[in-house]
Amino acid sequence: MQAYDSGVPIPPFTGLTVEDAYDVQLRQVAEWKAAGRIVKGHKVGLTSAAIQRQLGVDSPDYGHLFADMFFVDGQPIPADAYLSPRVEPEIGFVLRKPLAGPGVTVADALDAIAHAVAALEIIDSRIEDWKIDLPNTIADNASSGGLVLGSTPLPLDAFDPRTTGVVLRRNGRIVQTGAGAAVLGSPVNALAWLANTVGPLGITLDPGAVVLPGALTAAVGAAAGDTVTATFAHLGSVTATFAGTPEEK
Repeated sequence: MQAYDSGVPIPPFTGLTVEDAYDVQLRQVAEWKAAGRIVKGHKVGLTSAAIQRQLGVDSPDYGHLFADMFFVDGQPIPADAYLSPRVEPEIGFVLRKPLAGPGVTVADALDAIAHAVAALEIIDSRIEDWKIDLPNTIADNASSGGLVLGSTPLPLDAFDPRTTGVVLRRNGRIVQTGAGAAVLGSPVNALAWLANTVGPLGITLDPGAVVLPGALTAAVGAAAGDTVTATFAHLGSVTATFAGTPEEK
């Protein structure tokens, strides 16, 4: 909480268990909700081999998405609101039915999805220099920062998220490519994992909630003056534009 308020990152914690880390995350969430912030969904992180290699972890995690983390496609995003932002392309889901684990199957998850939408997640770390392990990123609300949703909602009977590809560009240059199968075999698998993981904690994924199931590629760094665009098959494009004065190199 101090790092959030001051904008100064903190050293990584040592000796945290995964259970400790989720306790830390949920205590922060309770503080934020008490202060008036509204939970609008959840994210699943660390689902692709590329992200796990990049961050040195070996298991998925989850975090909370708040209403004030959502940005409009192409709207300027204040770069100085983040410590060390990175951007990931995702196939976002909006739910039409509640999901409550345990016991949620992939069929249940499919039935609960109203539509999918192109998405960019902004991840950030309050841990200095991204020196994180799994407990550290969990404690830090799964390294959440913000998100941008595209404007082309599409039901899942109109496309297959497993085979949907994406091209990620930063300032017009291709920096990553990927496909939905990178996300635990399918982004829908990640949604089922999320429901079954948070269910025993008394958390239900509600109708209207947004779920980011995980990145299709490795994350790319972003700074003031950068524009990052993800172009998906079927789902169209979504853009994050970071406002501010670029730093001199």
